[in-house]
Amino acid sequence: MIRFSEKRLNNLFAGFSNQRIIVIGDLMLDRYLWGTVSRISPEAPVPVVEIESESFRFGGAANVAYNVLTLGAEVIPIGIVGDDGSGAVLRRLFQEKGFPVEGLIVDKERPTIVKTRVIAHSQHVVRTDREVRDAISSRIQRVILDFFEDHLDGVSGIILEDYNNGLLGPRFLKSVIQLAKERGKMVFVDPKFDNFFEYRGVTLFKPNRKEVADKLGFRLNSNEDMEKAGQKILTKLNCEALLITLGEEGMSLFQPGKPWVKIPTRAVKVHDVSGAGDTVIATMAVAMTAGANVREAATIANHAAGLVCGEVGIVPVDRERLFQSLKQDL
Repeated sequence: MIRFSEKRLNNLFAGFSNQRIIVIGDLMLDRYLWGTVSRISPEAPVPVVEIESESFRFGGAANVAYNVLTLGAEVIPIGIVGDDGSGAVLRRLFQEKGFPVEGLIVDKERPTIVKTRVIAHSQHVVRTDREVRDAISSRIQRVILDFFEDHLDGVSGIILEDYNNGLLGPRFLKSVIQLAKERGKMVFVDPKFDNFFEYRGVTLFKPNRKEVADKLGFRLNSNEDMEKAGQKILTKLNCEALLITLGEEGMSLFQPGKPWVKIPTRAVKVHDVSGAGDTVIATMAVAMTAGANVREAATIANHAAGLVCGEVGIVPVDRERLFQSLKQDL
């Protein structure tokens, strides 16, 4: 899409480390059970997975924050954890990576969101989710909003990561976006269905194809469908840019008054698309706050998504691998 000069690429990546990003949204703990399958259960026609190891990773908004960190920027994660063992594990993971954890607000009325994936022979066998989707209490909402406002002046951008788990409700979003715009901060959004049209006036809105189709009521099967969807969302949200991710087909970028651009995927071999959207929104935010225009940022994010899709499970983008991938196209 964009071919960088070596100087431009070096300047942008050097600027990554000067950015500080707030990531506010639904924090999750991803639990992985790794094993092998050698037989089918006699109780039901399902494989028996003999578990060999267990590991924990960042999920949801936590994974977005981790991607920001691995790109070299500073990050302040803000969200909810439960008063439970999974919350303690997630807090420990944050501390081990050097994150500030003051923004991890404990809500004793909700469990920590945990998504457990069973992996056998590098294949995703099943996933189980433990979560609550009810709206958070007004008290917790106020605590989070106060923390957000107290830390807003020292950051270059805000990522809103919505998984419809009750944190990012309409009134809360309106307050966050208004505060950010009043202080001249870029706002980047990874939405879900429930609050899709509550993100008016943001810098970048990044839904995926399914979210767009579900919300608009028609499938994006042709260029005409894509054009119609893109223009409708731009008009409705009055956002500065719209990036629709298309899985293995890449991404489509829309800006007001400009032709939309299809960006083919950079993935050489797709093992797992899980977490690719997290990588895209994190990369867009870090690149644009570092001075990239939206087309430059989309090019960088496309390379980043291609790298993480080549891995099994949800993993963050590696800054050096990303830099070398982009250099190959100079």
